Amino acid sequence: MIAATFGTAAQLAAPARATATKGPVPLNQLRDIALPGDATRFDYQSADPANRHLYIAHLGDSTVDVINLDTLQVVATIPHIADVHGVIAAPDLGRVFATATGSNELVTIDETTNREVTRTPTGAFPDGVAYDPHDKLVFVSNKDGGSLTVVDATTGHAAGTIKLANEVGNVIYDPTSHQIYAATRPSEQLAVIDPVTRQVDARIRLSGCDGAHGVYVNTMTRQAFIACENNARLVTVDLTHHQQIANTSIARNPDVLAYDPGLHRLYVASESGTLSVFTTTTRAPRKLSENRLANAAHTVAVDTLTHRVFFPLENLNGHPVLRIMQPSK
Repeated sequence: MIAATFGTAAQLAAPARATATKGPVPLNQLRDIALPGDATRFDYQSADPANRHLYIAHLGDSTVDVINLDTLQVVATIPHIADVHGVIAAPDLGRVFATATGSNELVTIDETTNREVTRTPTGAFPDGVAYDPHDKLVFVSNKDGGSLTVVDATTGHAAGTIKLANEVGNVIYDPTSHQIYAATRPSEQLAVIDPVTRQVDARIRLSGCDGAHGVYVNTMTRQAFIACENNARLVTVDLTHHQQIANTSIARNPDVLAYDPGLHRLYVASESGTLSVFTTTTRAPRKLSENRLANAAHTVAVDTLTHRVFFPLENLNGHPVLRIMQPSK
């Protein structure tokens, strides 16, 4: 295991110069579609562009809503996933994995029937979830447990636990390096994990970050983006050299990140309802806009085929809706 830090703390923590920070978001509203259930909180989403489905964790209702990405209609609601937070599709297995935070379990769902297959015990407060198709493993970030639970994706059997820190934020798989990345705190770090050996290969310090939580890996540029929820910063890490290269302002209380590789565009949704949009065509992400979208618009997903962007809103005139937007430029 190696610890990687580069540059002085002052250099890495210095705010990046912002441009076009208050302009309208470069998205047009396509439509709102009604979602089932009550006007309660949503969390993570997972778009499956191959099978044309979007899976939405309806946390407050303990359900997963399934949307057809072509017809933009709700096709199923999967119940009894207590306080569901994380969700991810595994199209090669025909499975969907969701974290039942209320019961400390990972729930495996059949993608064809939308029925539960099995449940696997996790650590305390399972939150994010990542799928490694190369090794057929699922990694669950246990926020309060400070660990990752490893699950055999084909059987649903627990395959190990990796202790990382006091708390763990989101977790993501990188298909280029075949490694797992997880945000940890305190101190704020990006942990680099070998999925086969279950060893932490590196811990990259995140300077100027308070509350490392959301994580996205850009496989094209070999960069990781980490949202720091307590001080509204976006940290960019060069994964080739394990070097932090930028620390940029974002909206208050950032949560979920989504990326459109075709447009080279990063979306950071926040609890404050403000959306930060970046282009990644430069070495450090450049902010295109930052403006209020809607109340509690803290979760975002992208259909990489159509470039549509999805925001589940818990309460619009007393009902939950899925706001669907498309790039305006």
